[in-house]
Amino acid sequence: MSTTPPTTAAPAALPAPLEAGQILDGFRLEERLHQGGMANLWRVSRVDGSDDGVELLMKVPRIKGGEDPATIVGFEVEQMLMPQLSGPHVPRFIARGDWTRQAFVVMERIPGDTLRPRLDDAPLPPEEVADIGARVATALAALHRQHVVHLDIKPSNIMFRPDGTAVLVDYGLSRHEQLPDLLEEEFTLPMGTGPYMSPEQVQFVRSDPRSDIFALGVMLYHLSTGERPFGQPNSVRGLRRRLYVEPVPPRAIRPELPPWLQEIILHCLEVRPDRRYQSAAQLALDLREPGGVALTARAEKLQVSGAMIRLKRWFFALGSDPAPVQPVTEQLARSPIVMAAVEVDRGTPELRAQLCETVRRIVQTETGARLACVAVMKINRIGIDELTDKHGQSLHVKQLIALKHWARPISKALNLADGRLTFHVLEAPDVADALVDFARRNGVDHIVMGARGASPRRRYLGSVSGYVVAESDCTVTVVREPAAG
Repeated sequence: MSTTPPTTAAPAALPAPLEAGQILDGFRLEERLHQGGMANLWRVSRVDGSDDGVELLMKVPRIKGGEDPATIVGFEVEQMLMPQLSGPHVPRFIARGDWTRQAFVVMERIPGDTLRPRLDDAPLPPEEVADIGARVATALAALHRQHVVHLDIKPSNIMFRPDGTAVLVDYGLSRHEQLPDLLEEEFTLPMGTGPYMSPEQVQFVRSDPRSDIFALGVMLYHLSTGERPFGQPNSVRGLRRRLYVEPVPPRAIRPELPPWLQEIILHCLEVRPDRRYQSAAQLALDLREPGGVALTARAEKLQVSGAMIRLKRWFFALGSDPAPVQPVTEQLARSPIVMAAVEVDRGTPELRAQLCETVRRIVQTETGARLACVAVMKINRIGIDELTDKHGQSLHVKQLIALKHWARPISKALNLADGRLTFHVLEAPDVADALVDFARRNGVDHIVMGARGASPRRRYLGSVSGYVVAESDCTVTVVREPAAG
């Protein structure tokens, strides 16, 4: 993504911890507002004083070494997606920093706290629950119109402007239908926050905006009753229970709740997306005008279904696939996906340069091509892996930085926009298997990779490139190391 001129120097070391008063890419760090497990939040200002009265917030990933790779990828998602968003329901994007120096995102600072503290006051009056829900649903409708599914709607990711407008924050798990889904491409486990994940997210579907409606239903249930509808599961097995175990009706917990509110909540929490509200705008309308809510059997329900119905749902969920949704990949299928498999820590500079030039020529001839640059960090099959170097720096991040350095000449020459150039560091015990699996899972059309010089050992054991050529379902171009002399 960087357009900085290429360099032949080694990748930059990870930066030292940030301190108040430090200046970073034209921003002065004024005060650290929050230190979380995944990121630090800083109040910052422009050195040149051009803030125009807008308070600024800088989000910086915490890179300690040994962190979950999904944290790193999620921050890249946020860096890629936030510049695409606009309007009052999202923080205004200001700037972002490159991983080769210091990764960060600077955005408008929304004053006040998130919605999270209100959970401690639950149950809330029905009118307040409806008001909060209507404002959040309005924000979701605006987000969905921008082709984005948030996929992590929860109270801690919701803020309010002074005029009451809901603002959705934290896009690390989000999906933009016109940009690559880095999380889906690199990971095969459900992504989200356990209590709020929709059934289709549990089944690995990340492209349905009705998933956000389900999450909002979970939040409305909690604010109305003081309890979570599905508890707080911490395993995939626990998450899958929501495919067949329905929540206790809210009015069974709090009888004074009006039937219209239970109708709305249970309508949001239907297992099948086609039985939920079909848009956040429809949901917002019902929450604003409860007198017009059409009451069904949901509104009068006071107990969960019997054992036989639950068994039937369990049997159906056991082997069921999610209902067909127009997949985001159909948008991308109109253009080829080119995968560059790069050995950033092995091979020779000459081979990497030759690979870079070959990839540049291929992508240049495919005007709609998407380029995915992939490196594999080899890990042990058994035992404990070293996730940091002797200086305590994250090996995953170092490979990511090296991969971006390698791709800089391509990015500069072709001026590839966000979404057409992405980076992936895989962790696997077998490099060849990881490359083939990545290509298959993501519908890669063309793999371009290097092959180091022949040796008796390679002829006997087989090479990575030979395995990829033999096992891949797509075209494979193997680039040989330039001959000496």
